[in-house]
Amino acid sequence: MRQHLHQNPELSGKEFGTTKYIRSFIEKTEPSQIIDLARDTGLAAIYHSQQPGPVILFRADTDALPFKETQEIPFFSGGKGVAHQCGHDGHSAILAGLALMLKQNQLQRGKVILLFQPSEENGKGAEMILNDAAFADIKPDYVFALHNLPGFEKGSIVVNSNVFASASRGMIIRFTGKPAHAAYPEHGISPADALATTIRKLNKLCSYYEMFSSFVLLTVVHAEMGEAGFGSSPADALIMATMRSHDDHDMKIMILEAKQMVKEIAAQYHLKFSIEWSDEFNSTVNDPEAVKVVAEAAKMNEFPVITKVEPFRWSEDFGRFTQKYKGAMFGLGAGKEHPPLHSEVYEFPDDIIATGIKMFWGIIQQILSKE
Repeated sequence: MRQHLHQNPELSGKEFGTTKYIRSFIEKTEPSQIIDLARDTGLAAIYHSQQPGPVILFRADTDALPFKETQEIPFFSGGKGVAHQCGHDGHSAILAGLALMLKQNQLQRGKVILLFQPSEENGKGAEMILNDAAFADIKPDYVFALHNLPGFEKGSIVVNSNVFASASRGMIIRFTGKPAHAAYPEHGISPADALATTIRKLNKLCSYYEMFSSFVLLTVVHAEMGEAGFGSSPADALIMATMRSHDDHDMKIMILEAKQMVKEIAAQYHLKFSIEWSDEFNSTVNDPEAVKVVAEAAKMNEFPVITKVEPFRWSEDFGRFTQKYKGAMFGLGAGKEHPPLHSEVYEFPDDIIATGIKMFWGIIQQILSKE
C-alpha cells in the first residue's frame, strides 16, 4: 500500500484518488462507519466497541509535495513534479495497518477513529476537517499523530512534552509605484529602495529580543522587481518571507510588527502596498499526559525513547487538533543517515511501518488500561 501511494502522489486539495484507494482498503477492515470529509479528499473510519469508553483519534496526512523525484525505484512516481518527499505515504500506510489490527482485535470499550487528512502541506487540511459538519459528532478524548524523522535512530520514538513543532506563516508583500523609461527614472516611482529597506528591516526584526518570549525566526525567501530588461524603470516589487516561532503569541507580535514596518516603508517611498498570508500553521503543543501515554507505549514495545527539549523549527497542522483536544504528536526515527525530508532522494523506509503500527496500538492499550 505504501508503495502504491508513493507511485500515485497527489497534491494538497487534490487527494481524490488517494482517498478512494484508502477507502477501498479500509472497507475490508469492516469499520463501524466511514465518514467522507473535506469534499471527498479525506475520510474518517470509526471502530466502535458498542461499550462506553474513551474516544481515541489517530491522524495520518495524505498529500504529496510539488517535487520532481529523481531516484530510480520500482514504484517511481513518474517525475511529474509531484512526489511523497515528506513521507505521508508511510504515515497513511501505518494508519491502514492499525485498521488491520482493529479488525483482528475487537475493542473492549470505547471508540477509535482513524482520520486520513488532506492538505497538511499547505496548512489548510486540519482546519477543513474541524470545520466539516460531518466531523461535528466526532468528539475525541485523545488525538495522536506521528511524523517520520530522518536524522534519528531508526525505530526510535521522539517525544516533547510541550511544543513539538513551530508555528509558521508565509508573508507576501507587494509594492506598487509608477513605471518610467529607464532614461527618465525621475518621471516614475521605483520600489527599489523600498525593497532593499524592507529586506534589511525584516532581517533585523527577530533581533529585538525584548519583544519575544522564545525562539522566533524570519527568513526572506524570495524577492523580485520590474522586468528583465534595460529600457524601463520598475513600478512593482514582490518580497516573500517565512516567519517561524515556538509560541503562537510571538507569531502575532511578529505579524503586527512586520505589517506596521511595511506600512511605514510604503509611506516613506510614496508607494501603494498589499500584504497576503499563506501556509498558516499554529504551533503543535503537546499535552504532557498524552506524551506520557506515548512514552509508556514505546516502553511497552521496548522502543528507544528520545526526549527532545527544543521544538522542531518546521511546522505541522496537527497543532489545530491539539489546540482543541488533549493529544500529542511524536516522532518516529527513520535513520540517522537517512536522506532529509523534502529532498529529491527522500523515501519513507518501509521497515518502520510496523513500528508505527505497534506504537498506535500500544497507545490504545495504555489508555484503555487506565480509563
